[in-house]
Amino acid sequence: MSQEQQEQQEQQAKQEQLSAFVAATAEKFGVPGVSVGILTGGREIYASHGVTHVDNPLPVDEETLFHVGSVTKTFTSTALMRLVAEGKVELDAPVRRYVPELELADERSAEAVTVLNLLNHTAGLDWNLIDTDEGNGSLAEFVAKMSELPVIAPPGARASYSQAGYNLAGRVIEKVTGLPFEKAVAALVLEPVGLTHTFFDIDEIMIRRFAVGHNRDEDGTLRPARPWRANPSGALGNNPGGGIATSVGDLLRWARFHLGTGDGVLPARALHRMQEPTVTLRASTLGDAFGICWFLRAVDGVDTVGHGGSGNGQFADLLIVPEHDFAVVSLANAGPEGYPFNQSVVRWALEHYLGVVDKDPEPVPFEEARAREVAGRYEIDAMNLDIAVDGTRLTLAAEIKPEIREASDADMPPDYAPAGMGFLPGDGDEYVVTEGGLKGQRGYFTRDAHGAIIGVDLAGRLFNRTTPAMPVPSGS
Repeated sequence: MSQEQQEQQEQQAKQEQLSAFVAATAEKFGVPGVSVGILTGGREIYASHGVTHVDNPLPVDEETLFHVGSVTKTFTSTALMRLVAEGKVELDAPVRRYVPELELADERSAEAVTVLNLLNHTAGLDWNLIDTDEGNGSLAEFVAKMSELPVIAPPGARASYSQAGYNLAGRVIEKVTGLPFEKAVAALVLEPVGLTHTFFDIDEIMIRRFAVGHNRDEDGTLRPARPWRANPSGALGNNPGGGIATSVGDLLRWARFHLGTGDGVLPARALHRMQEPTVTLRASTLGDAFGICWFLRAVDGVDTVGHGGSGNGQFADLLIVPEHDFAVVSLANAGPEGYPFNQSVVRWALEHYLGVVDKDPEPVPFEEARAREVAGRYEIDAMNLDIAVDGTRLTLAAEIKPEIREASDADMPPDYAPAGMGFLPGDGDEYVVTEGGLKGQRGYFTRDAHGAIIGVDLAGRLFNRTTPAMPVPSGS
């Protein structure tokens, strides 16, 4: 057998192994349609399973478009970095240099917040604006409402993942280029990189094969999610933070670009700077640090660069391993099961292709006194977290605020039922969720100057405590 034939056989075996795992895992989690791609040794391997829509099914393939939510931020940040490389934007400049009309809830923050603060989530902004559907839905109108958004910390003081911050970054791109955000990103990034299956425009998406998100009713029945994206058609204000639809094939091409030297789009130094730490993260599932947009995380001693995303019943994960010239993409069209499906695929790929094992940390045994200290309600603008003690374990439940759910005409994903969580070894303020749809999520509790618990971080976002904090137990 020739070397070429042997390589072909090995490639076929890898393809079959990946396809079998993807199909079995999709069936395990009950996800209707999934698409997975792996870049290894310079070659691309794909595996898709299932259908685009439970009621109007078409087979999913590597060109099927999925709404990838916050993975969009990697395109927004790369476009902005091109403007930086061209001398049109300075990372350390105040945002008001480019968006002079910016008003925030705190004037000092509005004066001080920089472009880099937006790109590494240190702007001190809450997650996002609510009730942005009124008006024309433009990015300019979104930014005009940002004075309504809570400021949770001074710029640069801490990291807290913010969709609104990235939407503001998109407005910087509009103001500097004089183009609508979507056209600017296409010209700066999508077209020169050769991403022919990546779109913001619903009219472009609708004429191609695309996946429909699904959510589960209380009886477990899957139903198509409406609206198709998390925001209604025509509402453009959230596009910089989460508006793109793309295919697994284009995302692997995007990974190749970020593993390369810039391909005439960005100088190699600027591209690689995006993968360098700018702010460290504590006990975060997102990673050990934020680069410029990217989540940076060491897994089993190997450095990874990645970003995830979610929309209305759709989940996406992109992970790059620069030292191995490796990438994995996983897309799924059901919530909340799409998240654990993607996590399973990424971990399997790391282990089977690189020998890298990614495991959740083990919590310490339950201690009721410590658990009662953190029990209570925590909130951001759109969600409530309820942490409770039942005498034998600590649980976490997450819900969209009922008043927001009731006021919205759109379908919304189901809430997360109470699921077990436990403290991690150390100072007692770090935790891991041990079951349910958020299994594996890590975070930590924040204390004030007197030692009282005043907040909790989940998925990189600070939730402030809204029930009275209990005093620190004696002897602690």
